[in-house]
Amino acid sequence: MMSVLMRLALVALLFLPLAGRAEPLSREEMAAQILPPFTLGEPLGENGVWSLLNAGGTQAGYVFETEPMAPLPGFSGAPINLLVLLDLEGRFEHVVLLEHNEPIFVSGLGEAPFHAFFEQYRGRSISDSLVVGTPYGGGDAGGGLIYLDGVTKATASVRIAHESILAATLQVARQKMQGVATGPPAYPDPNNAEILSFQDLIDQGLLTRTVVSNAEVQAQFADTIWEDDDPAALDEPEAPYLDLWIADLGPPAVARALLSEDGYAELQDFLEISGSDEPILMIETGRHGLVSEDFVRNTAPAWLSVTQDGLPVALRDSDILVELHPDLPDALQDGVAMILRTDRRLGFDPTREWTLGVEAVRSHGMLQPEIGSVTLTTTYASDPRFFLRPEITGPLPPWQEALLNRQTDLIVLAVFLAGLLALLAARMNWLAGLAQFTPVRLGILAFVTVFIGWWGQGQLSIVTVLGVLRTTLEGASFAFLLYDPFSLVIWGVTILGFVLWGRGLFCGWLCPFGALQEFAHHVGRKLRLPRIEPTEAWDRRLKGLKYVVLAGLIATVLIAPQHVDTVAEVEPFKTAITVFFVREWYYVAYAVLWLGLALVLFKGFCRYVCPLGAVMALGGLVRGRDWIARRAECGSPCQLCRVKCEYGAIQPTGEIAYSECFQCLDCVTIHDSKQMCVPLILEARKDQRVKGVAAK
Repeated sequence: MMSVLMRLALVALLFLPLAGRAEPLSREEMAAQILPPFTLGEPLGENGVWSLLNAGGTQAGYVFETEPMAPLPGFSGAPINLLVLLDLEGRFEHVVLLEHNEPIFVSGLGEAPFHAFFEQYRGRSISDSLVVGTPYGGGDAGGGLIYLDGVTKATASVRIAHESILAATLQVARQKMQGVATGPPAYPDPNNAEILSFQDLIDQGLLTRTVVSNAEVQAQFADTIWEDDDPAALDEPEAPYLDLWIADLGPPAVARALLSEDGYAELQDFLEISGSDEPILMIETGRHGLVSEDFVRNTAPAWLSVTQDGLPVALRDSDILVELHPDLPDALQDGVAMILRTDRRLGFDPTREWTLGVEAVRSHGMLQPEIGSVTLTTTYASDPRFFLRPEITGPLPPWQEALLNRQTDLIVLAVFLAGLLALLAARMNWLAGLAQFTPVRLGILAFVTVFIGWWGQGQLSIVTVLGVLRTTLEGASFAFLLYDPFSLVIWGVTILGFVLWGRGLFCGWLCPFGALQEFAHHVGRKLRLPRIEPTEAWDRRLKGLKYVVLAGLIATVLIAPQHVDTVAEVEPFKTAITVFFVREWYYVAYAVLWLGLALVLFKGFCRYVCPLGAVMALGGLVRGRDWIARRAECGSPCQLCRVKCEYGAIQPTGEIAYSECFQCLDCVTIHDSKQMCVPLILEARKDQRVKGVAAK
């Protein structure tokens, strides 16, 4: 029966069809997630991006789900789907958890810590270098990195969620907000001490001039009701309507060449307070004048606008009284000068070309005049030699972050595993022959329970297997495994153990919950509790149950993947190891039931129910050798090893059923002992008789 069930499980693993993904939110569902003063606008394209509207109905940003654009699989194999609200400057307004199947949050820690993690994104910008974790060594973050506090015992899950948010958000930024910087903005180099003359500024393009004649403006108003509303333009068509000079005063060398000493000092005082602002000098010597009569200082001029990469750039008056350098030409001295400012943190890059729009306004009529305007444009870009860019440490790949965060634990784990492998591979018989073998084994299992289980969170689970299966079927990335290097190392050693010993290495030596059951067994023996041991027939039947459980879990992935984490609770590992029994009472009662049963039934869960044990047994089919020595007398006539085997892993013929062997080494101890092995005892007696006859 068992072999048939194993074949069925293998077939199910190989031929399951693809499970469907969750449907995107409907308009009503998405709108319900958005809180005032924002509302949901209209869809923008076919990739699930919607407009975010402010209270006035004007676009304020974007709304999108992460799964359609970044379906990174979580540990259950299903993506973590989030709703992101992003403003027009690339700042996170809100991040809402929509759907996930992360085991640790479904019924372990609960969802409250997961929701709290996403609250940290509010106000952060996509240009920030966001990292999940803490600065290495516990010191100051430095380097421009912004650290988001993870969730204890769930770091891998929050890293996957973080990567999903960034991957989706950057796609939206590239498609919809290409003008938003995705890195730190350039800032003026305060140590650049070049001496520049007025002519240097002109020759190097640091001070540009744009002249638009009356005739050119008139041509833009031609055939409109405003074409005759500017007599000066009609009288002097060749005279300048706009004669605009532009310079970026961020570089100190440029500012010193254009401003008087007092004007330069006032600008520096302003920049000490507003260090992220880029000051732009504009001097208008034509008729336009830059601002209207009702302009208010320290506000945005109604006639001026700036765009970069197709997106608007906020522009405001700096309210600085402009005093120009006395060596500048009189034409500039007599013009209208003002210093405007824009914030580099909002994505403005002074070293890349930007466009200034200047409105030419006319009015028609006397009592209720109709206003018409055309936009005159010019471009400008500062010389990169006057600017610096922060050399910050970018976020490491998630797997490297995980390695650095757990490097001490990984070193201890590696030393332990190397020692255990060496002991079982090279000194197994010596170990089994120790007089204190049982205390030594229990000491190793205690380390496994405390360090690997409760401390390191290295309890392997069927959830990971199902996640890998689902990821394989969906053709997604297996990168999620790298988020938990501690468990990944144990998986690697376990798979190596398949070849060397079968399932025994993990089930017998590395499973924390299995260790707890073994401790319960010894407690039961000390208390002299009665033992429950099924008959051989029932033992065979019950051992096939774990393959049925495994098949049921696989069927759930196929039929109802959203319930995988619920049915995976057949494993009590999360309750007993991951959250240390801090859960709802019914989960705790279930875990305690199996540990209590272990007092009288030796490792009943491991032998009969564990779906991970079924996977381990299937993995053990690749075992390359029979590593437990046998004698011709084993099975016939000697049955001692079979009788002593707590797992029922020795057949009546004396052969080892490696699919059920947990590598406890009890039979190795008996096999090598001259005081316990019946064939050795009989052989020793025979030798004594021969020696006695020879002596006579």
